[in-house]
This record gives sequence, C-alpha cells and structure tokens, in this order.
Amino acid sequence: MGVTAFAQTPAGAQSKPRVSGFSSVDYQKIEALKPDLVITFSDVQAEASRELIRRGYPVVATNPRSLEEIFATIQMLGRIVGREAAARRLALRMASALAPKVGAKRRPVVYFEEWNDPLISGVRWVGEMIERAGGRDIFPELRNRGRAPDRVVSSEEVVRRQPDIIIASWCGKKARLDQIRNRPGWDSIPAVSADRIYEIDSNLILQPGPSLAAGMRELRRIIGAFGPTRVPRKSLGRYIAER
Repeated sequence: MGVTAFAQTPAGAQSKPRVSGFSSVDYQKIEALKPDLVITFSDVQAEASRELIRRGYPVVATNPRSLEEIFATIQMLGRIVGREAAARRLALRMASALAPKVGAKRRPVVYFEEWNDPLISGVRWVGEMIERAGGRDIFPELRNRGRAPDRVVSSEEVVRRQPDIIIASWCGKKARLDQIRNRPGWDSIPAVSADRIYEIDSNLILQPGPSLAAGMRELRRIIGAFGPTRVPRKSLGRYIAER
C-alpha cells in the first residue's frame, strides 16, 4: 500500500511508501506497487486521477465537502473494499465525536484561514465544525464553494468583519502567527488585539477522515475558552485513529 506524504493515520501509515504529495504524483512508485485500487481526493487531484486512469489503474475519485459527505464517502469506500461494517462503525464514531456542542454561551466569530497567499477561508466541513464547537463561521456564504480559489477573501473584508478568534491551518505548512498579527490594519481586529490567534495542524482538520475528531477537540478547547483570558497553546500531539 502507498500513501501520500501527508498521511499520519491510522497507526502504521507513516511507514508505508510515499507515492505522492497533494498535487504531485510519483507514477513510477505507484507502478512499482501494482495497486488494485487508487483513491484520490478533491479537484486538486483531478488531473492525477485522469492520468492514473489513462495508465490503466482502477481509480475512485472522491470530493467530499461537508461532514455528511465525509461520512458517506467513508461508507462507500468500505463497500468497495469489502469492509462495509467496519466503515459504518467508523462513520458512526466520527459522527458522535463531531456532534454539535449543547448549551454554548456567547458564540464568538471565528475566522479560519486555510491558506495565506492569497487568503483562503475554510472548506465547508470546517465551517460546520466551528459551529458545532460553539462558534460562528465568519464567511458562511462561502462554505458551499467547493474549490479553494472560490473561497479567496480580502484582508480588508476580514478586518471589516471583526473576528473574535483567528485560527490558521495552512495546508501542508507551518502557520506564521506573527505574520498574521502584523498584517496592515489587523491590529483593530478583536482577535489580534486580545491575542486570540491559534494554529491547528492541517493534518487534524483539513483531511476528511478520522483525524477530524482531534481537530474538533482543538476547536472546542479554543472556542470553549473564549473570554478575557488567553487560551494556552498546547499541542494535542499525534492523533491515532480508532481501529
């Protein structure tokens, strides 16, 4: 079995051959593995899917955007590989871990930054998770735009909407929180003036799989502690999927 460079879970995934990045593919490594099935994700891998099909591989291209679509995709993949019952159990565990928080106090406005150049707001499932964790997504009108280029926002608009919390999760790279603090005009944002700027590892929140449970724990910690005091920045550590 081969995996992408970003695969962290389940246990043992990191020891598998790395055959691709997110948008780059090593076709020779894939050929050496002689796979029975190749699974791709999102429009970013559309060209890779096309090339893999052209080379004669059976390919399942997935593109879930919402939490419900993620649960459905997991169950579909389970049926394809003959593990339908296990996939259903996993989807149910995820649904439970990502269930809405009940009895939240004030709902802080949260700006989630998926990328920094240009500024890209979060994919739909991230907005859903923010709301389930007790916050309000600052750009709810963009959540149904599946392609990242369609979720580009301006610095001025972020300032105008005055988020209470800023969460950065730059897909595949370390977020630079000082860079966010020092953006022109951002010192007027409540999140910046109160130093409520945080990072969540993109492996925990931008991969549509079991690691979202750990991403939700981080969101609940940050949003649940909203108030005059700062939230301590602690790392959850590596999340190991339930088996």
